[in-house]
Amino acid sequence: MGKLQVKELFETVDLPYLFSKVADLKDEGMRLVQICATAQNEGACQLLYSFDGSKGPINFKVMLGPDDEVESITRIYWPAFVYENEIQDLYGITFKHSELDYEGTFMSMSMRISEREDSDQHSAEGREQE
Repeated sequence: MGKLQVKELFETVDLPYLFSKVADLKDEGMRLVQICATAQNEGACQLLYSFDGSKGPINFKVMLGPDDEVESITRIYWPAFVYENEIQDLYGITFKHSELDYEGTFMSMSMRISEREDSDQHSAEGREQE
């Protein structure tokens, strides 16, 4: 039997164009699969938006600076509120104009990932000095 081959597209999208590009995919019948975040150096973060449909898998990579705010896509994809609130709670990223914003209370935790990484880095630096 032959192997199933799926070509997956990863496109870097500048933050100001994210909302309109997501709206275009919705108009083309694409489904939202997931949104995830990855902490980067110096307070930056990368968001990955994944979609699937007749065009095959499409992923948008968006780089955020520490003070960037993201336009919520809940007006386009209502279920995105789950991903956006989770990312807001874990990484401190603000999603503007959300249709359902838990305002940082979606998840219960002792500290955000970015705070934990800062704490771990300071602990490691202290051990190196000993």
